[in-house]
Amino acid sequence: MKFFDVATAGEEVLTGRSGTLGLISLNRPRIINSLSLGMVRAIDAALDDFEHDPTIAAVMVTGEGERGFCAGGDIKMLYEGGKAGSPEPATFWREEYRLNARIGSYPKPYVVLIEGITMGGGVGLSGHASHRITTETARLAMPETGIGFFPDVGATWLLSQAPGELGTYMGLTGEPVGATDAIAAGFADWLVDTSQVSEIAEALSSLPAAAGHNDVAAVIADAARPATALAFAEHRNLIDRCFAFDSIEEILATLAADASEFATKARATMLIRSPTSLKVTLALLRKGRSSPDLETCLEREFAATDQILRTPDFYEGIRAAIIDKDRNPKWSPATLDAVGPAIVDAFFRPHPEPLFG
Repeated sequence: MKFFDVATAGEEVLTGRSGTLGLISLNRPRIINSLSLGMVRAIDAALDDFEHDPTIAAVMVTGEGERGFCAGGDIKMLYEGGKAGSPEPATFWREEYRLNARIGSYPKPYVVLIEGITMGGGVGLSGHASHRITTETARLAMPETGIGFFPDVGATWLLSQAPGELGTYMGLTGEPVGATDAIAAGFADWLVDTSQVSEIAEALSSLPAAAGHNDVAAVIADAARPATALAFAEHRNLIDRCFAFDSIEEILATLAADASEFATKARATMLIRSPTSLKVTLALLRKGRSSPDLETCLEREFAATDQILRTPDFYEGIRAAIIDKDRNPKWSPATLDAVGPAIVDAFFRPHPEPLFG
């Protein structure tokens, strides 16, 4: 959906309105709208304006370009800032996570359009929304274990609340899922054909200013089509059985014993992820299940980022993925049995400056 003339707009976040609909669009299409600190602040400021504008009924968030909604945070900035000892990574995470929490409790309908690549920080902007539309083009993932990190932006809340062990599978493997599987896992609400998006936006912009969440939902539901999970429907029993354990070693052993094509691929994928990231991620997901709310998970994730900046796998994973692009990270420790409890426990120390304190 094109609301703006991006050829003449230089801003990283575009804002405007159409009738009673407030518009926010991420505008770094060359790098799939990867989030900068400036973008986080611009989105937050726009939400301020729309929240306090009595003529705005709802907000719609989209991404410019054909490749996707948002590929995540600007990890090159995090890499360079972390290596230089800059406060910028911590500032970025603090403000991004607070924005994620705000989205989760935003008083007006927050409608997001999940298209194409939607990963990491893009899930933070979409997964906590009150009204989550996905199109047939969506490829959604939390791929952080592949760069020596862990699912963040409140994803340990979303993943831990997913039915069965779907969230455990998604968080550990980092494999992308399509639109229908994203809905099955609780990351989106409605499947809409791309051709219908303009019609939905027009209908939303015509709602009265006093319209509420139910009015917005009715507009979207009228245009949505049935969404039947694909991979998750076929492999749900296997996923629930193999990913139910509280140790990575047991999960891998059960996948190996299954020997199906899906299990073999999931196991092979996990074996090339950071061993430290796998163990930290599983621990975060299990703690997420007993957490009372999104904010508790965000606070825990923020504390873990304090340790991630001291962890070699974070820098090695980003180096291999986007700096040298050799796709051949050398993890340290290199094996799961070398990742002892002390290494994992270090990620769960309270942050010296709490997120919501």
